[in-house]
Amino acid sequence: MSAATDAAEGHPLFDPYAHPELYQGLRFRRSMAFIMDLILITVLMFATSIAVLFLGVLTLGLAWMLFAILWPAVALLYVAFTLGGANSATPGMRAMGIELRLWYGDKCYPLLAAVHGTLFYLSVSFLTPLVLLVSFFSDRKRLLHDMVLGTVMVDSAALRSLELDARSPRSL
Repeated sequence: MSAATDAAEGHPLFDPYAHPELYQGLRFRRSMAFIMDLILITVLMFATSIAVLFLGVLTLGLAWMLFAILWPAVALLYVAFTLGGANSATPGMRAMGIELRLWYGDKCYPLLAAVHGTLFYLSVSFLTPLVLLVSFFSDRKRLLHDMVLGTVMVDSAALRSLELDARSPRSL
């Protein structure tokens, strides 16, 4: 299915004014999801650090060079395989009931998820807090990196409800 077909069918992601329930409370829930994911990445980082520490002992210190790239590698793999997975959401996002979709409704894939995570961290590093202010002026409450990549964060339950309504035959 192409983006033009979805647009012609009036996919709910196209019109935030017709379906505001898709975007309600996203700023807060997205912030809380970020904090949850940051905690999970930190736990994974410590576990991976211990593994690299023991691997470094076995390789006479050679594996300790991995410490230089460990934090970005763990975070990038976490985002690529959770956000780019079947649920199109990280564990923190799933806990908060939100998911990332492409602007025409498709789910995210691992490469796009990795680029999304990288652009998020770069934009926050260079433009904080300006990058977060963008969501107050966006009709879909998107951040700067969402706009660049053509992605949109939505309420999972509201999206499922709209998709079920669209599939079911209308009763008169």
